[in-house]
Amino acid sequence: MGEFIAFCRDGLSQFFSYTGFSNCEPGNVIMIVVGLIFIALAIIKDYEPLLLVPIGFGIIVGNIPFTDGLQIGVYENGSVLNYLYFGVLKGVYPPLIFLGIGAMTDFSALISNPKLILIGAAAQLGIFGAYILALHIGFTPTEAGAIGIIGGADGPTAIFLSSKLAPSMMGAVAISAYSYMALVPVIQPPIMRLLTSRKERLIRMRPPRVVSHREKVLFPIICILLTAFIVPSGLPLLGMLFFGNLLKESSVTKRLATTASGPLIDIVTILIGLTVGCSTQASTFLKIDSILIFVLGATSFVIATSGGVLFVKLFNLFLKEGNKINPLIGNAGVSAVPDSARVSQMEGLKYDHTNYLLMHAMGPNVAGVIGSAVAAGILLSFLY
Repeated sequence: MGEFIAFCRDGLSQFFSYTGFSNCEPGNVIMIVVGLIFIALAIIKDYEPLLLVPIGFGIIVGNIPFTDGLQIGVYENGSVLNYLYFGVLKGVYPPLIFLGIGAMTDFSALISNPKLILIGAAAQLGIFGAYILALHIGFTPTEAGAIGIIGGADGPTAIFLSSKLAPSMMGAVAISAYSYMALVPVIQPPIMRLLTSRKERLIRMRPPRVVSHREKVLFPIICILLTAFIVPSGLPLLGMLFFGNLLKESSVTKRLATTASGPLIDIVTILIGLTVGCSTQASTFLKIDSILIFVLGATSFVIATSGGVLFVKLFNLFLKEGNKINPLIGNAGVSAVPDSARVSQMEGLKYDHTNYLLMHAMGPNVAGVIGSAVAAGILLSFLY
């Protein structure tokens, strides 16, 4: 009887040693709370739910304590999560996301008013501003490049670049990029109001001209030739972006465009969100560098938004009356599509209920997508 009791006691003791309760550390609890906050923001505040729900749940999954060697963690070779994480680690998922983005994006606003691409370019100041700051703080050039790309407010691009330049920092960079993408409606409006006058907010822009089918078809072909020849290292992102757009605009590949913009991008979004969330294990994520990355990410986002708005104000000095651009669309130069364009619209309506800026803001918004991919290619070519 005594031996049976001892056997049961030892068995229960061994079982308990494998449970999460036995292996739990304060860091796991902190990260699980962070995951719950992400989910709450998505459900209650409707902040980018397609991103924050998978990421938030992934953070919870990635921080369930377990005993090493069971091959269940995202960083354990042979585990299912590790195989799924391969698409993040090797930069497979981001180009597929860009394929879907291209297949669902209408570049008409940019084609009808090409000068709006300059706003998208100006907003990339956040990337290079954060890069310089990160260097001064003490990060290596490759780490600084991975941090700087957060300013583009483009999660897939941030994952793609950090997977090449600083794989060990990819979790913090990706979470930071996606967090600021989700918080666009919170972060950008105060900056826009601070940098513009009431008179500037009331500027009415000319309606965009009608773009022909031929222009829409030629646009992705011309753009891939121009951008890829200038920055060949951005080809994985730029190539898939313009390929997806050609599928959409050619009108003869509707099934492919529908698949790319629907089921495919949804599946990849689930996988990238969940695995990026899982990569935030407390033991690898809760470090001083992670906090610095979040601070620098916020700084780069502020610089990017400010750069877009201030560039429009400067540009207007050279434009005739009637052709001026409302600086409230300057924030849309970051590539958080279409949230930053919606922010432009909402801010404009607060000062004039009949001044609809959404279609105008979509020009710099899609230009920002191109711009962030080009900036990533530039950083990759110099730092990789």
